[in-house]
Amino acid sequence: MILFDSFVLLFVAAALWRKRRFAIAATGLALLLAIGTGWLAAPLVALAEAGVEPVEAPAMRGHTAIILLGGGIEHRHGELVPPDDALSRIVRAAELHSVCQAIASQCDIVVTGGDPHHHGISEAQLYAPLLRERGVAERDLILETRSRTTYENAKYTAPILLAQHYDVTILVTSSYQMRRALLDFARFDIEPQPVYANQLRPILGWRPVWHNFVAASRALHEIAGIMQFYAYRRLGWF
Repeated sequence: MILFDSFVLLFVAAALWRKRRFAIAATGLALLLAIGTGWLAAPLVALAEAGVEPVEAPAMRGHTAIILLGGGIEHRHGELVPPDDALSRIVRAAELHSVCQAIASQCDIVVTGGDPHHHGISEAQLYAPLLRERGVAERDLILETRSRTTYENAKYTAPILLAQHYDVTILVTSSYQMRRALLDFARFDIEPQPVYANQLRPILGWRPVWHNFVAASRALHEIAGIMQFYAYRRLGWF
């Protein structure tokens, strides 16, 4: 959405400043090519992920919580299903839960995600059966169904985590979202171990591919969210 809005602004600028229309159009075309071929998409993704040191094999002991961040809901073949990113998170969380059961005394998966787009079911409720299909017992699932944003994921999950007095917390999400998610959870005094469910990698080349536009759009969304976080903190709103 941010990427689309940016090019809409370029179009408006070209309409308003007719004398500079060619220069603005050339700039827009150059940006499209740079993003589509991956040469601009790659640094945007790198910026969104900067500073995060993911953990491949997180520590587990005692009462362990695996936090699964919602990744949306989409219509596919007439059904409501998790997008591919969200499915990767579900699979990774279930894998960690299986490992955890052999190590820790209690392993919970806290699934956080509401229904911001009014599908009639929350992300947490939609994901829960898929986790059960992968061997996660009902008693090990805690659903947080109110959150609409990454910030609210942290806001509404934090009281659950603090009330349960977990010994270890693990955060599972996509690589491009992790930096912002960690900032939001730290705001509520939660510092989980970051585990990537999947990684978004632009494809470098000389021909534009749709994957790179998707990567750039997601990266820009996260970068904007990080900037918003620091701005709101400075204003005292977060």
